[in-house]
Amino acid sequence: MTISNKSISPEEVLGIFRESEALLEGHFRLTSGRHSRQYMQCAKVLQYPHHAARLGEALAGSFKGHKIDLVIGPAMGGILVAHEVGKALGTKALFTERENGEMKLRRGFELHPGQRVLVVEDVITTGGSVREVIEVVKAYGAEPVGVGVIVDRSCGKAEFGVPLAALLEIEIETFDPEGCPLCAEGIPAIKPGSRALPTGK
Repeated sequence: MTISNKSISPEEVLGIFRESEALLEGHFRLTSGRHSRQYMQCAKVLQYPHHAARLGEALAGSFKGHKIDLVIGPAMGGILVAHEVGKALGTKALFTERENGEMKLRRGFELHPGQRVLVVEDVITTGGSVREVIEVVKAYGAEPVGVGVIVDRSCGKAEFGVPLAALLEIEIETFDPEGCPLCAEGIPAIKPGSRALPTGK
């Protein structure tokens, strides 16, 4: 189930990305392993506190009335998003991170059985990182009650078993590395994200 957002329009969100020069053009190797001509670099948007606060408030607004006890996101992309959404909802904001390739809760962070948890992320393509965070939440006996993202590149195709709210849905064509036309042209692929392959967002 997708939750619509009435406090900010997709056009406004796209405008923020353009203003922040966060919609990149080139040849990119995505976290999922696929290649594309465009890349949404949320970090360039979130470097501006006023944009981060505006987007966090908009995402939080999608889950008003859901009785959220805690917000959590994956490092790195979900850290600032979780902080801003948690601030808007008046809850704690945690993040998971990888240890030996496995998503974990570290740094003394705690989840407790029965807590109602909102999982957030900056951008999803396959939704892999978000699903890993959901599994961490469940392992502690807490209840994931929703997923909130700034940009959904899957255009609603990513499934999480809980309601999804996205401020912007955008379809960016991606290619298998073996059949990538940009690779065929000899254009070097760059990895603009924050961590290495192979697991996907």
